[in-house]
Amino acid sequence: MGRQLSFKIFRYNPTLKDNKPHIDFFQIEETPRLNVFTALFKIREEQAPDLVFDFVCRAGVCGSCAMMINGRPTLACRTLTSDLPDTIELFPIPFFKLLGDLSVDTGVWFRQMSEQVESWIHTKEEFDPTAEEERMDNALANKIYETERCIECGCCMAGCATALIYPNFFGAAGLFRIGRFFIDPRDKRKNQDWFELVSTDEGVFGCIGMMGCDDVCPKDLSLLEMFAYIRRKMSGIGLRKRQTVKKDAIF
Repeated sequence: MGRQLSFKIFRYNPTLKDNKPHIDFFQIEETPRLNVFTALFKIREEQAPDLVFDFVCRAGVCGSCAMMINGRPTLACRTLTSDLPDTIELFPIPFFKLLGDLSVDTGVWFRQMSEQVESWIHTKEEFDPTAEEERMDNALANKIYETERCIECGCCMAGCATALIYPNFFGAAGLFRIGRFFIDPRDKRKNQDWFELVSTDEGVFGCIGMMGCDDVCPKDLSLLEMFAYIRRKMSGIGLRKRQTVKKDAIF
């Protein structure tokens, strides 16, 4: 017989007039290899048919089931109950708009962020469907691929102290997206374009360096390295701009 697990789950339906945020309590028996995601399905099927949470792939790829599990933003489908205590507390991840219970709307924020950073290849060359693609160095291609592994789960934003204070902060997700195009030689944006976009309090210099995002990323992306890379590049561009201004002032 497995452990008896106690679940404390945040409940709130903002579409209902008289509904107020509260905690509901559930108990289920633990089974081998049980994860939080499967436990939620069991609770919904047997005890709370109106329980709201998100899911798509069930394999840690879509990012839909991100939630706060015992105070830590992570994916429910990748969290085994055997790694948790007998009492498990579940809350929606902060920062994003709450839809109901454990479900939040990450899509609107990620779309707005993508539009703000213009996350597409910028080039003046006209597309020629008959032309052969220029071959890319394999090492560079792998670096670009690494930046495409973000599943937009929102855990990094939920774990970011700055993002919880400043809603316009790009955060790890936005800066990682910027880094993807910054290292892509096919993107023809100039240093000045990047500097104006990212060298602000909402950009790379708004980060206070606690790196909560790096701690909670379920895909183990190199967020810390990307932050350091972009900050170093922007600092270099800013220094050259300052030296140019001083030189012009002298002459």
